[in-house]
Amino acid sequence: MSDPLADMLTRIRNAAMAHFDTVDMPLSKLKLGVAKTLKQEGYIRDYQVLKDDVQGTLKIDLKYGPHNEKVITGIRRISKPGLRQYQKADRIPKVMSGLGVAILSTSHGIITDREARHRNVGGEVLCEVW
Repeated sequence: MSDPLADMLTRIRNAAMAHFDTVDMPLSKLKLGVAKTLKQEGYIRDYQVLKDDVQGTLKIDLKYGPHNEKVITGIRRISKPGLRQYQKADRIPKVMSGLGVAILSTSHGIITDREARHRNVGGEVLCEVW
């Protein structure tokens, strides 16, 4: 697999469109950081790390609204293996005029665009969620 993060985002997007309660994927530190950020921002209900084999499994519990509407309406990979996207702190994009969130990989770990602007750090823009 050349882009594990794109695989994670595609699994979440497909599971949300099919109204699944949970989605499983292979575990990595990057995926765990993205799942932690999604939980902090309220896009997923919870996540669990299952140690079932050598690599482990990340299980994400998706979140839906009171009338079964999707909380994650869109999720898009920005920085790709063939074209990495790095931004300085003052050039970090706002997603949907602040309604969405961009997830960045910085020297302070995996954080949101708001937190990166607050800490005045730039980094690799991994994905956008709205």
